Amino acid sequence: MDLIYHIALPDHWEQATREGSYRADSLDTEGFIHCSTAAQVERSLNRFFAGRPEVLLLAIDPQRLASTLKYEPAHGEDFPHIYGPLNPDAVLGVETLHPDASSGRFTYDPS
Repeated sequence: MDLIYHIALPDHWEQATREGSYRADSLDTEGFIHCSTAAQVERSLNRFFAGRPEVLLLAIDPQRLASTLKYEPAHGEDFPHIYGPLNPDAVLGVETLHPDASSGRFTYDPS
């Protein structure tokens, strides 16, 4: 199975690594943690994180998730959703992303 990605704020991820569990706000309000496939990352970055000076992109191995993963339709595509907290040991990498200084847009090349 391919990796999935979650965009996190740096202070939220730092707290998760201290506590041993990550809970996005959406877990409490919607019941799941929003994720993206590699091809969906750039659109998610610019739709939900525009104006942020820095975000973290968490690369997640679905096989290591302690919570249930479901792909569900949204905006004409199927997006991965994690139904429960994200265990940090499922995160294989963390990349810091900044928007372009002139356009303010994030770019992400999944290759």
